[in-house]
Amino acid sequence: MTHYLDHLPRVGDTPGATPRALADNFSDLHPPLTERQAIIESQRCLYCYDAPCIEACPSDIDIPRFIRQIGEDNINGAVHTILEQNILGGSCARVCPTEILCEQSCVRNHDAECQPVLIGLLQRHATDNMRFEEHPFQRAADSGRRVAVVGAGPAGLACAHRLAMFGHQVTLFEAEAKPGGLNEYGIARYKMTDDFARREVEFLLGIGGIEIRHGWRLGDNLSLEQLRGEYDSVFLGLGLGASRRLGLTGEDAPGLMPAVAYIKALRQAEDLVDLPLARRCVVIGAGNTAIDMATQMARLGAEEVTLVYRRGVESMSATGHEQAIAKANGVRMMTWARPVEVLLDGKGRVAGMRFEKTREEGGRLVGTGETLDIEADGVFKAIGQGFDATSLADPLAAQLARDGERIQVDGNFRTSLPRVYAGGDCVAPGQDLTVQAVQHGKLAAHAIHRALMAQQEAA
Repeated sequence: MTHYLDHLPRVGDTPGATPRALADNFSDLHPPLTERQAIIESQRCLYCYDAPCIEACPSDIDIPRFIRQIGEDNINGAVHTILEQNILGGSCARVCPTEILCEQSCVRNHDAECQPVLIGLLQRHATDNMRFEEHPFQRAADSGRRVAVVGAGPAGLACAHRLAMFGHQVTLFEAEAKPGGLNEYGIARYKMTDDFARREVEFLLGIGGIEIRHGWRLGDNLSLEQLRGEYDSVFLGLGLGASRRLGLTGEDAPGLMPAVAYIKALRQAEDLVDLPLARRCVVIGAGNTAIDMATQMARLGAEEVTLVYRRGVESMSATGHEQAIAKANGVRMMTWARPVEVLLDGKGRVAGMRFEKTREEGGRLVGTGETLDIEADGVFKAIGQGFDATSLADPLAAQLARDGERIQVDGNFRTSLPRVYAGGDCVAPGQDLTVQAVQHGKLAAHAIHRALMAQQEAA
């Protein structure tokens, strides 16, 4: 989709954009701990009896236990503790907003201590340094049951792995050429370096019993009716694949595109110098995708990067930590302004955006009538992802109950259709967190297993 930016110069045309400089700009955001640092940091943990960090972890990892194991130089033991609850613990250690979850709940998180125990970095230290001779989890005896999982993102992968542990045969249907979902295509390049997403999936598949079929998209060459007819159960980990629209004239003009499309191209680029670069860049949005987009454009060499949000800073969904990263990279943040017009040049290409200043009135967002123009040769919308309704286009899928646009599930991730489960961002309780998607997939696998075993006993 970067053809929308074909008229722009390449990153390599920017002075100073050498391969070495770009490599430095997209190296680890938070470098890993050394062995000595990890040991010292592990000793700061108080191993609390009530462990508020566990309560704050969406995937129920026994955090004090794995930290104690690191302190005892039992790295494989620590990894086993992490992965038995979160099989994607390596990627979650990199992208999970620990600052608002486990680390925020840490009892050392107060002024006198300066900072909480660095749980995320300790988790990464463990998962980066594991040395297993074989996969740490073994498959149960073959159950003879077959389960279809649609979507090889965090929810689908976690579900597939746990089902394989239970001895079921799993077929993963994935639309893209690579598995991993957002971990592969949607995370800032400086957060997930060195092809880690691919290596983590390869490790996960090492348990056996999981087949991935690429190029299969529900609602296109795959139907729910077909899957339910051929498999004992179906899990839908569809994610949110449709970028929301601004609803403005000129939205499809060259120079304007979804931020996720550019991030995907950046993640997959073998050489960053070949990417198109907007010298003056506007990002519309307030979440982590908006922050990732703005920060990466600055690191690629954009001269001006402005992030614009219609409400105040306190309403931004991106954490304060993420906002600080953007500001440290020179991103200008403008709040209380909403887009009202795409400004085009004489060739019909993006030349900027017109925004209307806003305010809150009685709890509602209203325009003030005052406008301002920001010149830009690239505008990236990061106003959220929506559910791609075409994925549920076949007659059976259309019967799925929905909460708004997302699929409705009960406490066991069962949809309104028998033998069909769903989890991750595509379901109503979704919070667009990788760690929560992993938990959904894991818990759904347990529910599927219980249902399959109940059927077997009844037979």
